[in-house]
Amino acid sequence: MALPNEKADEVGTTVYHPRFIGRPRLVRTGLLLSSALLLSTLLPLPWSSVSPAVLSNALHEPSALSTDPSEGWKDDVWPIREQTPWDISTDFPFPRSLEYDVTEGTWLRLDVHPKTGDIVFDILGDIYCLPANAYSEASLGSSETRSRAVPVLLGVPHDSDPHFSPEGDRLVFRSDAELGVENIWIKEWKGCEASDIRPSLAANEQLSHALQLKEEEEDLLASGVKENAERKHRRLLREGRLDAQRVTNETYRWVSDARFHPSGKKVIATKWYTSSRSLGAGEGWEYPVPSVSKKSQSIKAGSGKRLVGRTLPPGWGPERYEDQQIGPEQFIWNGNDTLIYAKNTVDDGAWTYSKDVHKGINAIYSVNLTSQRTTTLVDAFPGGASRPELSRDGRTLAFVRRVRDKEALVLKDLESGTIRNIWYGLTYDLSVVSAPMGAYPSFAFTPNDDAIIIWAAGHIYRVPLSTNAAGERIAGGKPKAISFVAHIEKRLAETRTAQTDIKRIQTADTQRVYAFEELRADESGETVIFQGAGATYIQKVGEESKPQRVPTLYPDAPYYSPSFVPGSSELILHARWSDVNFTSFELANVTSGTAYALTGLPLGRYYSPVLCSCKGRTRQIAFLKTDGDALTGNIVATAGEGLYLGELILPSGSDADADKSSRVAVKNVRFVRSEIDTDNVVHTQLRFLEGNKKLLVQEPKRAFVIDLAAGPNEFGDYPHGTVASGRMSQELAIPPSGSLKGKTPAAIVDFFHVYYAPSVKANDVIWSKPGNATKGLVRLSVDGGHSITWSGDGSKLFWFLGPWLHYVDVSELSWCSKAAGRDTTTFGIECAKRFPKYQELVVEYPSDVHRLKKEAAAFSEEKYGEEAAPHADFFVIANATLLTMETGDLKTDVLHDAVLVTRNGEIEAIVGVHDVAIPYGATVLDAQGGFVVPGFIDVHAHWTSPETHPSRNWQLEAFLAYGVTTLHNPSTDTVLTFTERFRTERGQLVGPRIFHTGTIIYGGGEPEYHQDIVDLEEAKSALLRIKVEGGPSSFSYKNYNLPSRASRQRLLLAARNLSMLCVPEGGMNFDWDQTYIVDGMTTIEHALPIPVLYDDVLTLYALSGTGSTPTHVVNYGGVMGEQYIWAHEDLPNNDKLRRFMRHDLLESLSETTSRPLDSFQVFNTSISTAKMVRKGLKAHIGAHGEIPLGFNYHAEMFFTKAGGLTNYEVLRAATSDAAVTLGIDSSVGSLTPGKLADFVVYPPGVDLLEGDIKSTKDIRFVVRGGRVWDASTLTEIWPVPGRREPLPPLNAD
Repeated sequence: MALPNEKADEVGTTVYHPRFIGRPRLVRTGLLLSSALLLSTLLPLPWSSVSPAVLSNALHEPSALSTDPSEGWKDDVWPIREQTPWDISTDFPFPRSLEYDVTEGTWLRLDVHPKTGDIVFDILGDIYCLPANAYSEASLGSSETRSRAVPVLLGVPHDSDPHFSPEGDRLVFRSDAELGVENIWIKEWKGCEASDIRPSLAANEQLSHALQLKEEEEDLLASGVKENAERKHRRLLREGRLDAQRVTNETYRWVSDARFHPSGKKVIATKWYTSSRSLGAGEGWEYPVPSVSKKSQSIKAGSGKRLVGRTLPPGWGPERYEDQQIGPEQFIWNGNDTLIYAKNTVDDGAWTYSKDVHKGINAIYSVNLTSQRTTTLVDAFPGGASRPELSRDGRTLAFVRRVRDKEALVLKDLESGTIRNIWYGLTYDLSVVSAPMGAYPSFAFTPNDDAIIIWAAGHIYRVPLSTNAAGERIAGGKPKAISFVAHIEKRLAETRTAQTDIKRIQTADTQRVYAFEELRADESGETVIFQGAGATYIQKVGEESKPQRVPTLYPDAPYYSPSFVPGSSELILHARWSDVNFTSFELANVTSGTAYALTGLPLGRYYSPVLCSCKGRTRQIAFLKTDGDALTGNIVATAGEGLYLGELILPSGSDADADKSSRVAVKNVRFVRSEIDTDNVVHTQLRFLEGNKKLLVQEPKRAFVIDLAAGPNEFGDYPHGTVASGRMSQELAIPPSGSLKGKTPAAIVDFFHVYYAPSVKANDVIWSKPGNATKGLVRLSVDGGHSITWSGDGSKLFWFLGPWLHYVDVSELSWCSKAAGRDTTTFGIECAKRFPKYQELVVEYPSDVHRLKKEAAAFSEEKYGEEAAPHADFFVIANATLLTMETGDLKTDVLHDAVLVTRNGEIEAIVGVHDVAIPYGATVLDAQGGFVVPGFIDVHAHWTSPETHPSRNWQLEAFLAYGVTTLHNPSTDTVLTFTERFRTERGQLVGPRIFHTGTIIYGGGEPEYHQDIVDLEEAKSALLRIKVEGGPSSFSYKNYNLPSRASRQRLLLAARNLSMLCVPEGGMNFDWDQTYIVDGMTTIEHALPIPVLYDDVLTLYALSGTGSTPTHVVNYGGVMGEQYIWAHEDLPNNDKLRRFMRHDLLESLSETTSRPLDSFQVFNTSISTAKMVRKGLKAHIGAHGEIPLGFNYHAEMFFTKAGGLTNYEVLRAATSDAAVTLGIDSSVGSLTPGKLADFVVYPPGVDLLEGDIKSTKDIRFVVRGGRVWDASTLTEIWPVPGRREPLPPLNAD
């Protein structure tokens, strides 16, 4: 979903949650206080508390200020790179066709011809026309007559928002034709019949010929044969767009809902602006309309005139204009110089979810462009006011609003001010969501204003009007549906699928680490150290030998944050984590194999320890202390975050020989006040300079020097001097010598690439945007990189990309200075790519299956003796009722009185109780007739991954305790979460097996995630950056609201060669969601924003092959489903939850507010999902990481069942269907011999098939890879009975 961007929402003191303030979910930030933290802003106030004064303030748009805040802002940052040529219709293959008839449609936006009364409307991205006689009295009175909807615009481009010119001679519409960014187009209009591009008898010979060649030429395109001019002419003719011309030329922002000015010479449209959040904020922009009789002139990108901009909250200056997430939309003209529009009045600056539609969200305003006076036409209270439409004579304003449990069509007489609700038959509006498709579909008055033509509940209605004695329009009779039939004709891409054999990975004796971080180089750049999956490794640069693990005192503990000891190349300093004792430091002698514990540090969370390069054995140590966080808790040792110094004496060689367990005391530990940001230390490097006189601090966007020798001033502050800055960099590093000069070389990671700047001043801000880039900047990475670091002498720069260590002698880069100066787009990469060297690092560790074998052997020998050894690895579930989910047929999949045999992490056999012979030495568990089902797969799970300190993760354990054995996270940090996966398999963590998309490929203006994907090379690099960090465990990526369909198609093409799936963010954009389906994306994550779907969408979605992960707990269209759970479950006092979760998070859900069922559109979404499942859709269970974790997975199953599915169908969605969609069904998803032993055991008495679906959470045992835990406590049952490692101190009780 649209996600937060402010640190105030991160866990620690508060919690990161993926929806409220605007930036994409990042694992490394905190999780979770969930929507609970925002109850004060999301839940309604008591009705009685709304005073007239409050209403007056809330519901009046302020008059225009003397200074327009938009005048002080330039839209010149995003996108970072401009798109290269692409045509969505011809550069991407659509080999499949789908045709069907529909008599109903979803969210049909329409207009009525001002003279003939013909209706134009959009459906599934195509535009159709209904002749006016379709709603004649004769037609409306016939139950058998259906008017044929005449296709006007068809084809791959997604077309919508059709509207007539004042004279009815032109049609303006929205389309993503060509580059895939939604723009406004125009074409000549000659009437329904003349515009028919699929006539039964084509009078137009050219059209007839084009239609005859249609199938042949579409197949040529699908097979990759490029289109020539003649074929293009015929394609455009049969699509109805041969005479279409652009009105706008946007390549990043997008435009919708254009309306003609009364003169017919220009249009007003909503232009959508994203910020760091990818949801659009509207503005009213005016565009001149080209003549349809003349050849189109080229239109400058981004041209147009802003007429109505965004207003800013109190205290915001023009510099924050980009951050405003709320703006005007749904514009129409009222005369020559007045605009009417709607606007969200509840949110101010940041858009929020789950607003109270009954109190009202949108209001309707009028602005006179001459006087710049803005007035309120319709208040938001009560029920809101959306989708303003004006009668032909300009007297009557029609709009929609919520009234109790109904949606009303409302008329306001602009002369008298009288408001009347004339019909309660509308579909609920979508003012509660971000709705670029419109808060309600556009509608129109008939030519003589005697009726309104409007979409509602799947049909187009004629709502008759009459006039009272005062001349006001009132209801004129019963609304009637206009019966039609539309023939749908779609070309579809192949759905992106891929198969991954995860069993081969999981059952091998060793597994490999692919993601590394915390890279550091020694003085000469001949040796590097780094962290991989919770262990420190050392590697000789350029040598083919494998990395060696640094000696440690506790080999099973996680280690992190290593550094070299200057002047003592054999010594490594790094940190060890304990969930009980927090951070300890160790010194390791890699020559002797000795490890030393550093003593004298108080209990704390420490990071980035470094020693000075002082003479002799006495050294100063510097390190950072952080406060509490989501995973280690906010209870213990949270005070005193910041920089610390101390002294120690290095051990001598004789010390090492004498005592392998020597201790090194750290003395005189003291706090040093500094400007270091301890909230983001993962990419912060420390280094002493000039012995111990100065400390170089390299943060992601700033490198500075702290003058320690100068001492503090009277306020305790030490002198700080900035050396280099990055404008949007994710990492920044400078060589030590550069920090002592007026200029310095610098390296940055900017938009995922590694760059080198040979000389920057302290006041230079390093940036890689073409046209604004730092002078002399050279790009070093072909596909990207991270963890940049310099050798101590500043001669070499190092970085990682997956298991590949890259390094370059920067002196060689001078050869590319001229090439970089000429190349203003990619900064000389064609030259520079010759110089970096690279080597593959192969790090392996024993797999969980390997450990399981050893532990099972030890358990069996102790219990049964040596003679049991041959069968020690057998674990048997006897007397079980198996629900195998193997065939998809309930009768076949239920096995009574069955025995499930596992061995070495796999399912060995399934037999009847009378057919089994259990070997001596096997461990047997009596299921007592209880159900056993495959382990659950959470297809859309979010959680917090350890970022700074490698603690155990209570969130993963909560998932596992509720039967989730496989997680798929569709938005997370690439390196951190693959590190977490490898640590889990290594045994440092307990939890489900982890798969994820890595960092999202994001369309919003957030530097940490933004990617433009302007060509196929960038698409390939974007996916490679994910793929290499996870190796064979990486098989998916997430397109997150990329505004260009061309970008999305390029990624899909690149994904084919890398066997990757695409799981896009649904993002509340109904139009984009439809293109995701047509273009063949693997799933859509989240439900479509329109809860009640009709046959057009139901059929397309169900038959396309694209899967659905509706995430009902955070449903669109109304109040989120999680609030229903909060109100109906006693979560804070749930004993099991209190074992696994932070109590503060649970207690934040103590109080909830009652909301009517009609506010929970989650149930309508569930009904739509069930209808599609019955048509063939694969739906999945994904609980979005909402608290309480694990518990809400079962809440998601409850919501899925509510729409009409059986328990079996819900369980299938949670297991086998999820596995099939993710391409891992050869390994998990069913109880099948040869698959991984992932399953859930229920106690007797739980009826999974006929009982309450809520009982799915009443789990007895959970088994993951053959290892068995008690689900109530996560105490291990086998092969190490009683094992339960402690979690960090999360709670004060």
